[in-house]
Amino acid sequence: MAEYVIMTNSTCDLPEEMIQALALNVLTLGVNIGEETFKEIPVKEFYQKIRDGAMPTTNAANIGEYVDAFEAVLQDGKDVLCLTFSSALSTTHNSALMAAEEMGAKYPDRKLFVVDSRCASMGEGLLAWYAAGLKQEGKTIEEIRDWVEANKLNLAHWFTVNDLDHLKRGGRISAAKALMGSMLGIKPILRVNDEGKLVSADKARGRQPSLLRLLDQMEKTGVNLADQTIFISHSDCYDDAKWLADQIQEKLGVKEVVINYIGPVIGSHTGIGTIALFFMATGRE
Repeated sequence: MAEYVIMTNSTCDLPEEMIQALALNVLTLGVNIGEETFKEIPVKEFYQKIRDGAMPTTNAANIGEYVDAFEAVLQDGKDVLCLTFSSALSTTHNSALMAAEEMGAKYPDRKLFVVDSRCASMGEGLLAWYAAGLKQEGKTIEEIRDWVEANKLNLAHWFTVNDLDHLKRGGRISAAKALMGSMLGIKPILRVNDEGKLVSADKARGRQPSLLRLLDQMEKTGVNLADQTIFISHSDCYDDAKWLADQIQEKLGVKEVVINYIGPVIGSHTGIGTIALFFMATGRE
């Protein structure tokens, strides 16, 4: 069996030590803050800039970046399984497809598969985690591709957003909705649907009730929770993420909880105070 590499995007929001342990190849997307573009920025520094009033924007990976990333692996005699950031949230997936077509013509003897994860943040990361685990078990690149395609829509993404003002400033909700929500302590509950889009699902009044709503969704739809490793990502609100993790462990007894930051690309859109929960479920609703 030919050697192969599993590639994903920095929007997977995995801890660096996990990326290294899983031998993942990660293509970094950029963020723009003022006149500067960052491919690498310490996450605490990034969130401090938001606290100071910055409204970052983001850059999708372009075809040239994917060509360079793919070619570095292919010319080394290895194949590539590329799991991209959701095509409903970024043009990154389309760039990967076009680059793969170009590289396929140049390296006809190599295998290069591009899969739309339809995932975001540590949902994308959890999908890559499962894929890397299958690779460690000795599965072929085709077997992992097929598993990902068959199971990705069972990877549930549930979010709650705390910073309505950031959403207002970014034009994602109206000023009236932000004001009313803030006055009433309303916290939106969102999910990623089967198309890979972020959609409104519910709302709760107060921070802890909104976090418990995420737990409720896991309890309703999660499968084999005692055997699951689940992921929680947060935009610079670790204490809330840990509180949710403790509640999940106490009530549902999952195998393991991995907590990490929402990285700069996703954090540019969510602002500070977002908590996201990722787990395998009967579906995404």
